Amino acid sequence: MSYQHILVAVDLTDDSQTVIHKAVNLAKEVNAEVSFIHIDINHSELYTGLIDLNMRDTQNHANAAAHEKLQHLAQQADVPVKHTLVSHGEFSDEIVEAISERKVDLLVCGHHQDFWSRIVSSTRQLINSTPVDMLIVPIKH
Repeated sequence: MSYQHILVAVDLTDDSQTVIHKAVNLAKEVNAEVSFIHIDINHSELYTGLIDLNMRDTQNHANAAAHEKLQHLAQQADVPVKHTLVSHGEFSDEIVEAISERKVDLLVCGHHQDFWSRIVSSTRQLINSTPVDMLIVPIKH
């Protein structure tokens, strides 16, 4: 099977390089387009009404920082990056929406092989909801 558009889910940590490297190498082999996505936490869900914070400013600042980091990763990629997306909300829902809207046919994401990822894993959520093929890159610590 030949892929046309690969979506790479990144968490903006140093581990993102491992996932990006794997996706970029595959994209070169099959001549596919590449897009990056980062799902940011929704800050408004973290705070209660007891804390007086301007959530819009906080969210805008976090969004700008994520866009900047994602653009930096895209500039370092060894292929042109078609889309750099930062989204907020439920991880698997946002990924599925991006796949549909951008006509993606392969999702590449990382999976930390550590204690916490055995208990809570966003990758497991994706496996049950993603409508396209997935490449899961193990990230060992």
